[in-house]
This record gives sequence, C-alpha cells and structure tokens, in this order.
Amino acid sequence: MSDEYWFCLKHHTVEGEEGCRNADRLGPYASQAEASRALEKVEENNEAWDNDPKWNDDALED
Repeated sequence: MSDEYWFCLKHHTVEGEEGCRNADRLGPYASQAEASRALEKVEENNEAWDNDPKWNDDALED
C-alpha cells in the first residue's frame, strides 16, 4: 500500500490509493492533512497566478 493520498472531488473526502477514478480527484499528496487542504491550495494557486505579472493576460489586451 502506498503512503499517498488524494482529495476526491465527488465526495469531498481524502482517499488512499484505492479510491475514485483519477479524473475525480486531486493528488497525490504526501499526507492526509495535505490532501485535506487540496481545495484551499487550488484557490491559493489560482489567486497567485491571477496576480502574477508574467502570466497576466490583461496586459495583452492594450
């Protein structure tokens, strides 16, 4: 058994290797705690990318 965990987007739970199909989950993560924060991490990353001047598409519209 693997020591990796996934966050299931269907059930909003942390799963081990034997869980829902990969298309329905995020991961793998090294710990259950890290997997439980998956949606928070996605939100943090999206916010950072939205505000990254190297990836700001609004600059191209001028």
